[in-house]
Order: sequence, then structure tokens, then C-alpha cells
Amino acid sequence: MTTTDVGAGTHVPSGGGAPVEVPLGTPTNETEGITRGRLVLRRFLRNRLALVGLLTLVLLYALSLLSPLFAPWAYNEYDYTAFLQPPSPSHWFGTSQIGEDVFAQTMRGLQKSLTIGLLTGLISIIIASLVGASAGYFGGWVDRGLMWVVDLLLVLPSFLIIAVISPALRGSSWILFVLLLGVFAWMITARILRGMTMTLREREFVKAAKFMGAPSSLIIRRHILPNMASLMIIDVTITVGATILLETGLSYFGFGVQPPDVSLGTLIRDGSNAAVTTPWLFLFAGGLLVISVLAVNFVGDGLRDALDPNSRGGRRRSKSGRKTKKVPTS
Repeated sequence: MTTTDVGAGTHVPSGGGAPVEVPLGTPTNETEGITRGRLVLRRFLRNRLALVGLLTLVLLYALSLLSPLFAPWAYNEYDYTAFLQPPSPSHWFGTSQIGEDVFAQTMRGLQKSLTIGLLTGLISIIIASLVGASAGYFGGWVDRGLMWVVDLLLVLPSFLIIAVISPALRGSSWILFVLLLGVFAWMITARILRGMTMTLREREFVKAAKFMGAPSSLIIRRHILPNMASLMIIDVTITVGATILLETGLSYFGFGVQPPDVSLGTLIRDGSNAAVTTPWLFLFAGGLLVISVLAVNFVGDGLRDALDPNSRGGRRRSKSGRKTKKVPTS
């Protein structure tokens, strides 16, 4: 006998009859065979703010990457006939005190800040998941050793250490600066993942996998980490947004991206002194910084609701999107 879904946990036999209550999560013909990935994608696409955030990030990043193809000036070129000129057809965002094109500089800074934030978020979640899952799953001396490293890094003043080391990287690849940021961005997440792993390792499906002789690496990869995906996604988005702000702050004080390269932080620093008299030096970089961080947060909220339908946003969208109707009984 097949059933038709008419509400949350309510199904009606296809041949007629009274509605019957079926536990939530029981597959029906309509949802049977739908993979978890498709369900997550479907929930994410229902979130308009998340879609707006994702589209904004993609457009901003694509614009920053492709701008050298259509921009009239490069970020390291100078127009010695235009100093502190307001936005015009020849210089879309105006020019700086030494004739730099602000549009080209802003696109270069946006590209660098977004890239640093995304790479740091990726590096931090990889380290946090490996350390947290390993410490929580194996326990014993592995747990004690890894948590000692975590506690040591947590008590170190990361901002000051980065501020001291980053100027020494002047002339080196900016990837080293990304690695330096990633080293100090994973400890709290690792502690949270360790606690979740200690709970998950006592679940029946993990014990069954152990009983069947599955190696520990496979259990962590196939059973532990996927069950923490919601938290990991949220943490990545938070880390990306926080890293963009951290990099901006470090660059503002001269400890982040070093000349001749630029980032949003260096542009905001250079334009803040003349924000009232020549606002184009400050507003474009500052506005793009705010938009980028907001877009990252919107994407994070959407992914959280898509991966965890029990969250407040997921329940609210599920209720608003569900259509129920009364089915007459025979």
C-alpha cells in the first residue's frame, strides 16, 4: 500500500481511507531515494538570504579576479596627471594622492582579503577536525597530548604573535601569512569537536563499525566527521568572516599584508585620514568589507539550516513551506 504525504508525520493511503500517523523520518514514495546531498541542496535553495549571500560572494570574487581584463588601469600603475581626483569615466573610483587608480586597488585588495579568509577557514577546519576527532576518539595519551598543545596555543596572545612575526615575512609569499593565521584559528573548534566525538563514539553505529573490524581512520572519516558537519560548516563561515576582519585589522596597523601588495585593510588605513575630504579613498573599501562579511554570514546561516533541519531557521522555513490539506475519510 502506498501513501501520500499531507503534513508533518501524516500520510493517507492511496486507495482512500483515514489519514494515518507515521513517525517523522519514515520514507514515503515521494522522498524515497532522495540522497542527503539533494535534501541539503533543496533546503539551502529555499533560503533567500543564503542565496543572496552566495551570489554576492561569487560576484565579488569573480569581479576582483577578472577586473584586470576590463579595468583601464592596473593596481600598480600611476596616472601622474590625476592626483586625488573623484570618480570619473577614466577612473571609476577616483585616484589616490599619488595617482593610483582606486578601483584597481580596491579590486586587488578585495581579492586578497577574500582569498586569505577562505584559505584560513579551510586550513583551520582541517586542523580542528583532525585534532578534535582524534583526541575524542582515541582518548588516553593521544587526548592528553593533543589537548596540551591546544591549551598551550590558547594561552598565547595570538594577535601579538602574528603582529610580531608578519613583518618578518615582508618580501615572502603571502601564503606564509595565511598559514600563520590558520595556526591560531582552530583551537576552540578542536575542543568542541573533541567533546562531540566523545559522545558519538558511544553511539550504536560506531560500536557496530568497530565490531565489524573497520579501521579507526575509516570510522572517523565515514561516521564521526559527517555527524559533525553542521558545526564544522558553521565554524568555517565564522572563521572566514573573522579572518577577513582580523586581516583587515592587522593590515590597518601595518602588520598584515605588506607593500607593495594591498588588501582592504591597507586601503582603509590609507583612506581613513581623508575620509571626510576625499571619501572615495575610504568608502569603497569599507563598504566592500561590510558586504563581504555579511554575505559570508548569510551563507553560513543557510548552510546551518540546510544541514540541521532541527535548527530554528530550518523549522521555520519547513513550516512555512509545507502545504497541508484535509483528506476526506471514506
